[in-house]
Amino acid sequence: MSLSAAQQFIQTQTAQGQCLRVRGLVQGVGFRPTVWRLASKLELTGHVLNDGDGVLIHLFGIASQINEFIEALMENCPPLAHIDSIEQTSLYENAPHEFSILASNPSKPHTGIIADAASCSVCIENSLNPENRRFQYPFTNCTHCGPRLSITKKIPYDRKNTSMAAFTQCPDCQAEYDNPSDRRFHAQPNACQNCGPTAWIEPTPTTPKETSIQTAADLIKNGAIVAVKGMGGFQLVCDATNQKIVDNLRQRKNRQAKPFALMARNTSIIKRYCLLNEYETTLLQSSAAPIVLLDKKEQLDLATTIAPNQKTLGFLLPSTPLHHLLLQNIDVPVVMTSGNKSSEPQCISNDEAKERLAGIADYWLLNDREVVNRVDDSVTRVIQSKTRILRRSRGYAPSSIQLPKGFEKATDILACGSELKNTFCLIKDGKAILSQHMGDLENAQAYADYEKNQQLYQSLYQHTPSAIVIDAHPEYLSSKYGGTKAHKAGLPLIKIQHHHAHLASCLADNNWGLQQGKVLGVILDGLGFGDDNTLWGGEFLLGDYTSYKRLGFFKPTALIGGSQAMRQPWRNTYAQLKSNFDWNELNNQYPHHDLLTALQAKPLQTLNSMIDKKLNTPLTSSCGRLFDAVAAAIGVCYEQIHYEGQAAIELEACITEQIMDNEISNAYHFNLTFDDKSGHSIINSRPLWKSLLSDIHDKQVVSVMSARFHHALISIIVEMVCNLTNSPSHKVTKTVALSGGVFQNNVLLRYTSEQLMTRGYDVLTHTHIPANDGGLCLGQATTALAQLINNNEVQPCA
Repeated sequence: MSLSAAQQFIQTQTAQGQCLRVRGLVQGVGFRPTVWRLASKLELTGHVLNDGDGVLIHLFGIASQINEFIEALMENCPPLAHIDSIEQTSLYENAPHEFSILASNPSKPHTGIIADAASCSVCIENSLNPENRRFQYPFTNCTHCGPRLSITKKIPYDRKNTSMAAFTQCPDCQAEYDNPSDRRFHAQPNACQNCGPTAWIEPTPTTPKETSIQTAADLIKNGAIVAVKGMGGFQLVCDATNQKIVDNLRQRKNRQAKPFALMARNTSIIKRYCLLNEYETTLLQSSAAPIVLLDKKEQLDLATTIAPNQKTLGFLLPSTPLHHLLLQNIDVPVVMTSGNKSSEPQCISNDEAKERLAGIADYWLLNDREVVNRVDDSVTRVIQSKTRILRRSRGYAPSSIQLPKGFEKATDILACGSELKNTFCLIKDGKAILSQHMGDLENAQAYADYEKNQQLYQSLYQHTPSAIVIDAHPEYLSSKYGGTKAHKAGLPLIKIQHHHAHLASCLADNNWGLQQGKVLGVILDGLGFGDDNTLWGGEFLLGDYTSYKRLGFFKPTALIGGSQAMRQPWRNTYAQLKSNFDWNELNNQYPHHDLLTALQAKPLQTLNSMIDKKLNTPLTSSCGRLFDAVAAAIGVCYEQIHYEGQAAIELEACITEQIMDNEISNAYHFNLTFDDKSGHSIINSRPLWKSLLSDIHDKQVVSVMSARFHHALISIIVEMVCNLTNSPSHKVTKTVALSGGVFQNNVLLRYTSEQLMTRGYDVLTHTHIPANDGGLCLGQATTALAQLINNNEVQPCA
């Protein structure tokens, strides 16, 4: 082999060798071919390989060339890759004559699994171009896109460790796979019509088209419900403009009110139905391809039951070639909802889908690529020009999150998450690895999925925790799981208070350092177990990762019937009224009041007896239940809700910017009291209810009452923050953290943060993880780590 002049020069005494250890998300993303191309361009020799720590590069050349290589690698990092660090050490060995890519070294893994990625523009063009050999192929992918987590069984991320091991590449595909200059070099799911997965439809239609996907598209246009096997599981698809078929889907799926997600083939179609700004467009078109909640336009030709009583629609764009091919000739949005019965996990196998979706789907668009790991669509919303993740799953999980300064020596631990919207968190090598969304663990299938994924992640990352972290609520299934695991392994079990974990999750989401100081956390959610054995949910906490102090809260009221009150909002309304007024005097004041008359029809004698005897009526300071109470009072979801947060979501949907502006001067009011005995500031809702009852009596418009309530809540939060931070008894910074599921409310988050910032506060909010319980595990993990780092004693579980 002849050598170039530059390579001959490298062989001289002026050449040097350098070992580069690259850490981060650098496997399965086209990183090695990028290294090969850059090294070849600069005429460097050596090799690159994947191993358990990431990517290892041996380079031989003169110093200036190697420095140029490192700069070029940082600037030309593949789109799905993320470099955390590059460590450089000297090599003392003979330089090879060329640069090569070596096979993976299966050492203990310290690198990450890449999240599934939406199809890149080139792969889409390949699938839609009649001149390309992958024309109409639904599984086209490359190193810049396609399935990752959903097909991975173990790492390193090589084809033999994925569900693509069942498909042997044809000569053409193998040539691409072996060619470092090809964009499909070592693309593990690489395949084509001749060698890869295939799709088919069941049962066979009477008039099939040229391809099964074209047949499915025709069936959808003609009013069928089709179960489609996507990247991370099955989806149920139908024409979103067909009122009858959407109603049928709701009835068959037993999904009475929760909004359906919609898919359109491009943003031009979405713009017919929703307002769309540049941030939302970028988010829709990102490699994560999440569902994005968008403000909808008026007078739409959509079925009215797509998103009942909502002012937003959840849209996503096609994320795979299959979806692009399915929608290429459909000029309207389609429903794209999880392939499951209501509240169950989505189906992932063909047999499971045919069994569990029988009676829901009319047809099944199946394929023979196994979905190893169930991954739901992620859900997002843009608020204040920032992406807010409401459900972190496909496209985001399990991408790791670098822990803030001070956690560099964090030990490996497992945080088990919450009961609802569950995710769990592994801490490994100073990073937090959050699982994909699994849902509510009270569902048996969701809990089985939780147990499966726990085993999967510990295997994928070869993770052996030194401690187990759980929520302090003794009845959470995740807490019981963690307790059992800690007991069996003889590991320390660390219990973290729910709202302290929310505060810590917001700090970690904002890269707040371990020693950066305390902040005032405003934590508003449904409920969590408090350290006084009551249920908290409207909290003002002064704290950091290590500790917290409860400074204030909403006045506790009875949760009548326990969990039943979470499903029947009227119970919260009655609890609020009984807590704030004498019931008989109230009825005498309003003898013909619609709300009071409706409540009189309920079994109040039984409820009063339960409250008096403290039978299944725990006290709660929950702001979420306050939203339920107000919503029910004004006629929004009075009797029951069909999904978590429905009453609060519909209460927010009642109002517009104009109504909010018009009602500033007419806002309801809370008042603040101070309990000398406990030292707590308490928010009392009596004045709010006096005004609200009057408005209901006067037949005030629902949207106006909702706006007045929102203004009242925003004002009292700001007032409480100002009082607490200006109190001489508290050394509080001017930093405020807003967390908890209630802060997914666009109006509340935006107005509260803006008013606090106007008053000179630094406001921390969530962007990378959900404010709801889907982000709780990160707070559990960082709080536990802080305790361990500060040498707090943690005893093994008895």
